Amino acid sequence: MTKIAKIIVFCLLSLSLPLLAGAQRSGYVISAKNGEVAVSEDYVREVVEYLSAKSLGGRATGSTGAVKAAAWLDDQFSAAGLQYVGGAYLHGFSADGARARNVIGVIPGTTSKVVIVMAHFDNLGMLGGNFFPGADSNASGVAALLQLVKMFAYMKECHKTYSHTIVFAALDAKEKDNAGAADLWRCIGNGSLGFGPGDISLVVNLDQLGSTLSPVTKGNPDYLIMLSEESTGRRSTLQSMERTQRIGLELAFDYYGSKDFTKLFYRRIPDQRIFLENNIPSVMFTSGITMLNNKPGDTPDTLDYPVLMKRIRLIFYYLEKIL
Repeated sequence: MTKIAKIIVFCLLSLSLPLLAGAQRSGYVISAKNGEVAVSEDYVREVVEYLSAKSLGGRATGSTGAVKAAAWLDDQFSAAGLQYVGGAYLHGFSADGARARNVIGVIPGTTSKVVIVMAHFDNLGMLGGNFFPGADSNASGVAALLQLVKMFAYMKECHKTYSHTIVFAALDAKEKDNAGAADLWRCIGNGSLGFGPGDISLVVNLDQLGSTLSPVTKGNPDYLIMLSEESTGRRSTLQSMERTQRIGLELAFDYYGSKDFTKLFYRRIPDQRIFLENNIPSVMFTSGITMLNNKPGDTPDTLDYPVLMKRIRLIFYYLEKIL
């Protein structure tokens, strides 16, 4: 090794060792900023483009494309080092006669308390000879989920521990009356995932998170909609994180000012419905319905990736504060 090479290696080690050594010192507080190391817009784009590709056929539950998507998500969870629940990431169930699969992994906490972060990966597939890519609905939510997996996995590498176990769930069969969420709830109820309903502190659902085509305020694409109960959703935590991290997102806590649409998109049609019906505090993050959702035009190039990354960062800081 040349003298110059030795100097470079020494400098790199000097930069990395304080973090690793410091993380193990008693009383050392690891900053949530460390999670930013794992942020990659390229990765988020790749996730959206892969899930929306014609080779996956729109990911209709029970289709070959949905099977491929579930297997790929299994690989992503494994690469991030998530732990199994119930002996595997893949958890099969039946949805309206079709074979479906949820993909579930965890980062264990120090107590029995649990926060669930979930996003459905299925979509409409092929209908009437038309291909429905489902980029915003809901490859964008899955991309956000996987980016959060990477961020929290990196925090674990930095020896950060949380009191809550984080359960990451990529759900199938949302388009079949939320059957994936229902099966997740069934597994929680029968104890096969290692925790019960009473252990859940919060459920966070990521659904249609990548568009800026339906802004809360006309002309401002930098926004995020959070739907929750005012008393249980930790709205003040989200507002505090937005202020302190200066991410630059306008926050909305209803669905475009409509009580009826807020109720519809929070309580009736999303995956958190079954948790709300069982009095589990739940939050939904979304960028709203657009004229492209559930249409062949819902393609990766219609998403606003820089704004999606802002949303992911804010949700990370919100979760990190709760955990």
